[in-house]
Amino acid sequence: MNAASAPRSTLRISRCDTEKTLARAGGLFNHYRHHYGETDGDERTLGWLTDMVRANMLTVYTASPASQAGSPPIGLATSHAVPASLTMGRFWQLRDLYVLPEHRRRGAAAALVDAVRTAAAAAGATRLSLVTEPDNRAALDLYRRLGFSPVDGLATLSLDLAARPTT
Repeated sequence: MNAASAPRSTLRISRCDTEKTLARAGGLFNHYRHHYGETDGDERTLGWLTDMVRANMLTVYTASPASQAGSPPIGLATSHAVPASLTMGRFWQLRDLYVLPEHRRRGAAAALVDAVRTAAAAAGATRLSLVTEPDNRAALDLYRRLGFSPVDGLATLSLDLAARPTT
């Protein structure tokens, strides 16, 4: 990633690991969940994020305008480390990336991905991976511009273990 793709001078990227910073991230995390059709559970967000961060299962980052101290975040990314069995190392996965619609296409997503990439490299990760929907053209274009490439020859499979309530 080049410096032009992540305008650090106009954004403040924060790692959220305190109750205050996680509370600020929580509102944006709810926007993200709503974007994907999850409309219940907003009251559980702060507790869930706090549990995930304290258990070292998730790292949370936010992006806020640097010029507006104390302003709410406009973007959010989460990531986590994953064992890389064959290399006996680890890789990182970018789990969630969301920027409020009115702030898109201004570099916040690139800055958040760059923060995750930098942290992963500093932690000795061998790669940074992510999953997105195949029809999410904006995300796919962004990730390709940032150096990500599709992985041929792998299939993603899932097995639901918990029944989801129907409304």
